[in-house]
Amino acid sequence: MFEVEIQAADALAGLRNVAENTRSPRPLMRAIAGTLESETEKSFAAQGRPAWLGLSPRTLKKRGAGAKILQDTGRLAGSVASRYGRDFASIGSNVAYAAIHQFGGTINRAPYSSSVRLRTDAKGKLLRQSTNSKLAVFAKDSHRRAVSRRYTVGAYGITIPARPFLPADKDGRLQPAAARAIESDVQAWLRSITEP
Repeated sequence: MFEVEIQAADALAGLRNVAENTRSPRPLMRAIAGTLESETEKSFAAQGRPAWLGLSPRTLKKRGAGAKILQDTGRLAGSVASRYGRDFASIGSNVAYAAIHQFGGTINRAPYSSSVRLRTDAKGKLLRQSTNSKLAVFAKDSHRRAVSRRYTVGAYGITIPARPFLPADKDGRLQPAAARAIESDVQAWLRSITEP
């Protein structure tokens, strides 16, 4: 008689390991949080994946031809942080303007009025800037020769195009590169919990 006996102890130990690790996949969530940060850094470095809409001519004139999109001071990129727990991984920013850059939109400004002090000469004529004779010279409180002028700015809107720097769209769908990277994290984690 020929007989094969299966020792289930190793298989059962492996199954217990899988069951234990799937109850608390915290290491997987930590890996995913790291991947979300890495994918976000890649978006800033590439100036969008897919490429972000370019800067407006006005912004380019102000910041120069080589200006990077969403990276004037580095505050937004530096504010991105991930979190993870037993059953979640997330990424976000606590900067007030992060959402408008991620999703795009219009900022509606209310009308307002104010006054400005402008310098004058001894005859009461407004002093003009040396580089542009159409522009007046602002007066400090210490200037004696000055006149106050009232001005009003009407309501207006500023439209900001969406420049998603986080690796997901407005519906929470991952960008393709981020989805592949997280899939790789999951596969590595599954291998780690199924190996004896």
